[in-house]
Amino acid sequence: MKNSFPLISVVLPIYNVEKYLSTCIESVLSQTYRELEIILVDDGATDSCPAICEEYLKKDNRIVVYHKINGGLSDARNYGLERCKGEYVTFIDSDDYIDPDYVMYLYNILKKYNTKMSICQHEVHYDNGHVKDLGKQGDEKLDSKICLERMLYHDVIDTSAWAKLYRVDLFENVRYPKGKIFEDIGTTYKLMIASKEIACGYESKYHYIFHENSIVNSSFSMKKMDMIDMTDQMAEDVLNIYPELKRAVHRRQVYARFSTLNQ
Repeated sequence: MKNSFPLISVVLPIYNVEKYLSTCIESVLSQTYRELEIILVDDGATDSCPAICEEYLKKDNRIVVYHKINGGLSDARNYGLERCKGEYVTFIDSDDYIDPDYVMYLYNILKKYNTKMSICQHEVHYDNGHVKDLGKQGDEKLDSKICLERMLYHDVIDTSAWAKLYRVDLFENVRYPKGKIFEDIGTTYKLMIASKEIACGYESKYHYIFHENSIVNSSFSMKKMDMIDMTDQMAEDVLNIYPELKRAVHRRQVYARFSTLNQ
């Protein structure tokens, strides 16, 4: 009997996360959804990550490994995206991990509502051991306007690249901006617009590891201004399509400025 499940590509951009990488990869290998292509993109890591990738390559024939010159998170995501063979793709940051039914959950709600994109919630794990669960029960279908509005108001839906499943053709004219931080601010809204309808699941299936010393949480540099630049571009694009979201867009622009000033 022919397997009715489509191939889903899981892209892991990897750079100097040797402490967390095995946990992340193991969580992908343990997925209840088995039709996976697992793409490990070593973005010029200088620790033991390249060797860890090669070891896992020997363990599972679903794994593909690429070693490339360092180009940053966006470049690594794009690199995996441009080489994936799946009908759908999901991104996982390689210092995070996922529940065993993460892919199945996202795929099931996507098929339930016949959409090109689905979203789940996540838990935040802090360095002090505290865990913040942002999930609850239920799921629903949202049109892109409502989804964008809720994202602009930080109402459960966020801009992160991860904790989402996308049909690959959504990326036909979309790439992550190379050399930028807060890169998903400049990308996720475009995918929501292209999808037109989004399946939104409220259960937490993704585990985000919050690092005090990460780029986003580190001391201020001019790179932090990327948040304002990309938020303003998002504002312009959203208002061109949904001018009635002016209040929500302005709220997000104000947030970006206070957040940057707070840094």
